Amino acid sequence: MIDLEILENNVKKNDIKNKYIFVGLDELLIKEGIDSIINSTLDENFRELNLIRIDGMNTTFKSIMDNCETLPFMSSKKVVVVYRAEFLKDKTDSASKSLYTEMREYLKNTPDHCVLIMYYLLNDKRDRAEKNLKFKTLGKTCEIVKADKLRGEKLLKKVKSIFDEKGKDIGRIELKYFCDTVENNFNVIEREAEKLVCYVGDNNITRDDIIALTPKKEDEDVFDLVEFLSIKRPEKAIDLMNELIAKGESVTKILALVENQMNMLFKIKSKLDEKKSKDLIAREIGRPLFVAEKLIGQSRKFSYKSLEFAMKECVKTDRLLKSTGGDKKMEMELLFLNICIK
Repeated sequence: MIDLEILENNVKKNDIKNKYIFVGLDELLIKEGIDSIINSTLDENFRELNLIRIDGMNTTFKSIMDNCETLPFMSSKKVVVVYRAEFLKDKTDSASKSLYTEMREYLKNTPDHCVLIMYYLLNDKRDRAEKNLKFKTLGKTCEIVKADKLRGEKLLKKVKSIFDEKGKDIGRIELKYFCDTVENNFNVIEREAEKLVCYVGDNNITRDDIIALTPKKEDEDVFDLVEFLSIKRPEKAIDLMNELIAKGESVTKILALVENQMNMLFKIKSKLDEKKSKDLIAREIGRPLFVAEKLIGQSRKFSYKSLEFAMKECVKTDRLLKSTGGDKKMEMELLFLNICIK
């Protein structure tokens, strides 16, 4: 298993393998890695004729194999990209298991003229590529590329290049604050950078501008926590709560964030029933459109009854935390369990 930096060095040396599997949380980083392989492999003049993209969530083994076996046009190589290849995940349904079994055998003997690239996205930031047992087998025939999120100077450099491409300079202090504030996902970073550039116009980017426009990281954390509750995974919600406590968040603040989120989801469901558009909902709740879209999706995972129950349980837990000297973490754990059981 290699990372994106090793991949970049290999591509520069024209050391291109015939089979790749990318895995990670950030789809934009994965796509950039794939594009580097494509650009190094295909002649630009015949690129569109020798590049095949297949939706991994709606495909068959025959479709993948046929596209790989077909000879390239006016070129020694062709590239087949299978995006969102969910059948590569560790746990899948029966149809995906069947497709994986056929692909596992086919990967032992793919044609030399084809560079086959597949990728899938991890479920969340606590998911790990190393846990996928399929990679023990696939790693023998494929180059597995782990697209870790960028950190430190690498992150700063990459984000700075996004502002440079938009023709906007950003100071080192402001750049670091922007990176600390925005979710570490380049689809989000790209959108937030575009908003910021449009907002400041010809003026310099300041910390106040960033504060005014970017969503807080605590919004991301509480979204993830409530997401686990929506899919009945209280143990995951408890793990995340413990992470937040270890970072210095108080139990009472986490409870307040969860309660506020449940209230917001209830309001969003009501607005959806009123046939309001995503844009209007985003304006009314005071969130960027992409955040509102995530919240709309999350609201659909709860019924009105379950949200009402969750809000009542939050109020009850708040009273317990303020009136007793019991174990606050245990009260929160019971809250999460009750919400998931309901």
